[in-house]
Amino acid sequence: MRRFLAAVRFLTVIPFPGSWGADEASLAGSTVFFPAVGLLIGFGAAGIAACAVRWLPPGPAAALIVVALLAVSGGLHMDGLSDTADGLLSARPRGRALEIMRDSHVGAMGVIAVVCALMLKFAAVASLPAAEIWRTALLMPVAGRAALVVTIALLPYARPEGGLAAPFYRRRSMLAALSAEVILLATGWLVLDMAGLIAACASLAAVLIFAVYTYRRIGGATGDTLGAACEIAELVPAIAMAAWYFQAKGHP
Repeated sequence: MRRFLAAVRFLTVIPFPGSWGADEASLAGSTVFFPAVGLLIGFGAAGIAACAVRWLPPGPAAALIVVALLAVSGGLHMDGLSDTADGLLSARPRGRALEIMRDSHVGAMGVIAVVCALMLKFAAVASLPAAEIWRTALLMPVAGRAALVVTIALLPYARPEGGLAAPFYRRRSMLAALSAEVILLATGWLVLDMAGLIAACASLAAVLIFAVYTYRRIGGATGDTLGAACEIAELVPAIAMAAWYFQAKGHP
């Protein structure tokens, strides 16, 4: 229970009284529960989506869902995407790229990355049939939180001096990563059938490609690149589902 609460405390802004799950030991062992927190967020997003599409046009409904997914984490992962874009796309050497990522100032590439991510999420969700929006909204945060577990298992930590994500590396597990993948694939299949399974696979593929890129660029992962991986993985199912239904309409 402590480890689950630690995962909820870290990944969301949901307030919990007391200190359960606030210790570092609980946080270090919490990654196995990240997909479960993704499901928790997904059910909340699905509920918002089901209400939004009933009372709002597609555009405002999609915007509300995207804002809700951003707000539930307090923008933590989007901030990681911004810092990652500033550092990795700076064409600077590894050491300097890591310094840029740690800088609290936001650069041009970071702003562009955030705008592109939000714009693509909004456009993809808004293009879906109303009946499928809540299903996709459920899958997206599961994909994002599963990506965190997979990336932690695959990549070494790139900062020898430590950082925000360092506790998770003390108890990282390939078994936890495999469990996260199974939960993601099962969620995709159960919620959206074959389209959802394909969307989940596409998300995992994007995470693996990004992991290879970050390893070659900076030798591993940081808290910022983990946040970026979460945002990328959350975005891909929306795009995949949009592509699925676009093609289903008979477009070339």
